Amino acid sequence: MAEPLFNRLCLIGLGLIGSSLARMARERGDIARTLVACDHGVGVAARLRELDLADVVEVDAAEAVKGCDAVILCTPVGSFASVMAQIAPHLAPGAILSDTGSTKGSVLRDLLPLLPAGVDLVPGHPMAGTEHSGPDAGFSTLFQGRYVILTPGDYGSPAAQEKVAELWRRAGAMIESMDPTTHDKVVAIVSHLPHLIAFTICSTADDLAQETREQVLKFAASGFRDFTRIAASDVDMWRDVFLNNREALLEMLARFSEDAHALGRAVRWGEAGFIEDRIRRGRKIRGSLIELKQA
Repeated sequence: MAEPLFNRLCLIGLGLIGSSLARMARERGDIARTLVACDHGVGVAARLRELDLADVVEVDAAEAVKGCDAVILCTPVGSFASVMAQIAPHLAPGAILSDTGSTKGSVLRDLLPLLPAGVDLVPGHPMAGTEHSGPDAGFSTLFQGRYVILTPGDYGSPAAQEKVAELWRRAGAMIESMDPTTHDKVVAIVSHLPHLIAFTICSTADDLAQETREQVLKFAASGFRDFTRIAASDVDMWRDVFLNNREALLEMLARFSEDAHALGRAVRWGEAGFIEDRIRRGRKIRGSLIELKQA
């Protein structure tokens, strides 16, 4: 077995991502000599102990990070500023701070002003997940074959960046590097906008007259069922994602709205060629995802 990457690793927030990281670390044994889990959610600490997801379980973030050479924030991105205010005075010199948030501009905005000298920040985003949340939702293979995007900068040393990359490689992930602005635009179109659309479609269905709504749910086809799966995602996390990637999401929503209106006009005026082109382009994207084993 390889030497553990970290002596003492702290995971803050043991939802789907955090608990999946914990399970992976426990199974492998070469991630950390001591694994600390921190979550102040009602009943979560007791459940973490029942599941044996960590060597040490804490509810106080300031206490949890003491003596740790690595800390990973796995809470909703809207909580990062308050969590950082709690932990910054207690981060050990030479420690690595990383995260799993799906917005990166807001992460830098909230973490950098409080980052202590001598602490390396390596922002990260695993492009993996399900619609489930909580410590029971995680599984150790969640990251296998998935991409993790790192947004390195002069706030983190090359050695720290390599350690974080190696953590994700050991989790089975593939590593990509990207600047924060590009990252936020990319995830706005491939992740955040699809969720916004799913929440909206399900809200529209819920607003239908009662009789029609019952028929919609009774005869829901696979397309609508796929939207409901996405729309079952965690409320706090997605609220924070939308608000903290506001500019990129609104830009992509405007572009989508223009394209949707164009397709609507084609349907109205019977422009079969335009409709066929849009369908073929959708099939092409799906084929590319299958080839990349990301479907």
